[in-house]
Amino acid sequence: MSSSQNREMGLCFLVCIVSCSFIYVSSQSAVAGNDNSSVSEGTVFIDGKTSIGKIDEDFICATLDWWPPEKCDYGTCSWDQASLINLDLNNNILLNAIKAFSPLKIRLGGTLQDKVIYDTEDNKQPCVQFVKNTSQMFGFTQGCLPMYRWDELNAFFKKSGAEIIFGLNALAGRSIKSDGSAVGAWNYTNAESFISYTVKKNYSIYGWELGNELCGSGVGTRVAAAQYASDTISLYNTVKKIYSSIEPKPLVIAPGGFFDANWFKEFVDKTGNSVNAITHHIYNLGPGVDTHLIEKILDPSYLDGEADTFNSLQSTIKSSATSAVAWVGESGGAYNSGRNLVTNAFVFSFWYLDQLGMASAYDTKTYCRQSLIGGNYGLLNTTTFVPNPDYYSALLWHRLMGRNVLSTSFSGTKKIRAYTHCAKQSKGITLLLINLDNSTTAEVTVTFNSTWRLHQKHKHKLHKPHRSHKLHKPHRSHKSHKSKVIQLPQRSTSGITREEYHLTAKDGDLHSQTMLLNGNILTVNSSGDIPSLEPLHVNSSKPIMVAPFSIVFVQMPYVLPACS
Repeated sequence: MSSSQNREMGLCFLVCIVSCSFIYVSSQSAVAGNDNSSVSEGTVFIDGKTSIGKIDEDFICATLDWWPPEKCDYGTCSWDQASLINLDLNNNILLNAIKAFSPLKIRLGGTLQDKVIYDTEDNKQPCVQFVKNTSQMFGFTQGCLPMYRWDELNAFFKKSGAEIIFGLNALAGRSIKSDGSAVGAWNYTNAESFISYTVKKNYSIYGWELGNELCGSGVGTRVAAAQYASDTISLYNTVKKIYSSIEPKPLVIAPGGFFDANWFKEFVDKTGNSVNAITHHIYNLGPGVDTHLIEKILDPSYLDGEADTFNSLQSTIKSSATSAVAWVGESGGAYNSGRNLVTNAFVFSFWYLDQLGMASAYDTKTYCRQSLIGGNYGLLNTTTFVPNPDYYSALLWHRLMGRNVLSTSFSGTKKIRAYTHCAKQSKGITLLLINLDNSTTAEVTVTFNSTWRLHQKHKHKLHKPHRSHKLHKPHRSHKSHKSKVIQLPQRSTSGITREEYHLTAKDGDLHSQTMLLNGNILTVNSSGDIPSLEPLHVNSSKPIMVAPFSIVFVQMPYVLPACS
């Protein structure tokens, strides 16, 4: 090759790196020589020209709930001492688990929050704890938050660096009618006193959220959208008044329930700019007692179903005049406390990371996982506090996935889920690949596609995509750009390394509560320290291998327009 051809090729490579707007990641078909696993062929298409969503820097959020030890589901009592009232705040693993995020958003709330009174100076009722009573709504009597416990919680939150969202009792002052609806305006006297106490104590609150699962048809009871909007405006005005000399002010968040298109549209339209975040809850796998949970988790079509909700809420917000953004305020996948050895085991990371990817692609800003601890869906074990697999999945996401979301689709086997963000702590991108197949490895290679008019001699063919699975808005590149696929010579990338984080279950058991990172067990040490998460450094000219039933985060040093 002549020196002029060398210069020309080098220039094309430089142009591609600087201005490329698409990446193809293609896996080539072959037969693996070990474990009898075949290798699937397929293509991940990433549009790197513009981002389709932008998540919060602190996108990952987890919840703490009010359920006492007597909360049982299907004969199993899985909450132990994990309530806001009785959680051991001196546990070192708990502290370290939260500090590792720097910061972790924590949403305090759940079903019983609408039966909690705050024992401030204005409270004239006795401050007694929840007592199990099946004749009462939600199965428990009214509970109370003593101010000494609120002080303890805030001391812990400050020490851990957590950002706190507090869910307020939205049923105060209402009466329940025979048709199950809650009527009357929200009596915010006790809430106002509680917020005032919090400000006087100089406790930092990221957001105040009104109510839990009272929207639409509600859980237990319901409140009409117009009334809820009026009450949210009351909360907004209360926060504005009490925090008059304080900046930044906490967010006002609502309604914290299941998405109902008509209810949410009316609520969003009537609250105007008196609400900052619109929260919805997700339990799309059904009840924890369901014996088909794993089948649902491993079914790509079932996972795709939740995209409709994300899309509808995004459309509702976009079509209104509100400046509010979408959050997932609570999501445990399987309701009634989840299912042991499923929602707290390795297999649940398939569902959880897929949810994080999908939510991001629809411009969701924050995603709150039910729960940080408690029930069978905790990021931490309810009794030992030891992190479950999803804790490490959440921490890797938090550290690797940046704010800008790139449109990503996969052609080939339906069992590969693919999501891409700009990288968080370095230049480049982070690709998340989830393999739901039990016997097929994906062998993935990287190819660039540039919208620049590159020299014809450098055009290389790529296999035609088939069976395209698109979770996000379809890319419009083929209509709007005359793009050419550029397959870079191996020596162009031979000096570049990428970082890979391969997550697998111990002994390949999907029910395992032990996760391996690049073949090494993840666990806390005797001091309760969270382990470091170290990547493999791989030559970028080599294909990415995604083993059966595994998850891979790949950080690649390619700078795209959407990330620059």
